[in-house]
Amino acid sequence: MFQETHIIVDSRERNLGIIEGLAENNVTVTFAQLPVGDYIISDRMCVERKTEKDFERSIIDTRLFEQASRFSRSFQKPILIIEGNSGFGLDENVIIGTTLRLYTDFNIQILRSDDERHTAYMLAKFAEKEQTIEEREPRILGSKKAYSLRQWQLLMLGSMPGVGTKLAGELIRHFGSIRGVANAGIDDLVEVRKIGKKKAGAIYRVINAGLEGELDGDH
Repeated sequence: MFQETHIIVDSRERNLGIIEGLAENNVTVTFAQLPVGDYIISDRMCVERKTEKDFERSIIDTRLFEQASRFSRSFQKPILIIEGNSGFGLDENVIIGTTLRLYTDFNIQILRSDDERHTAYMLAKFAEKEQTIEEREPRILGSKKAYSLRQWQLLMLGSMPGVGTKLAGELIRHFGSIRGVANAGIDDLVEVRKIGKKKAGAIYRVINAGLEGELDGDH
């Protein structure tokens, strides 16, 4: 049996409240750019999280059902958590009709969450059930496009907090490679456009975490 639970989080889903909530529930988190969904719980279960406003916007711009189709094809147990308790602006019949179709046509389970911490608790419980009891590991599924070496570089650097793909591109252009970024000190990082002292320090600490004597001062 697994000794700890682990969730793969989409690198574009950077909600600190949920990440902190998962840590409080003893869940280990890793980040990756996921083809579908926001949180991979196991090889068969994935969770998409939407706030009430996100859910309404996805209905209005008609992308919800296209997302639902890909989601249900990729995982045996797709789950949609709708977060918030402020209520919907759209007509109640539209919301009910949409949720019914998501379940009947795409087999997507719809759950409600009060807030970020409630969502994190639910995710932790899903992981405990799937991994500790069912012994199913989280694994990235779904169709994934092939990435060039350049794209992999941008994805790796862009997954760091506060960086993103645009700033990752600036770092690669300035230092030439990921190794060049990794070897850079705080003063070197500040030379890159749009990177101030605070962000440079954060990047340096993420890259060098675990190296004794190099976490509290400039390099």
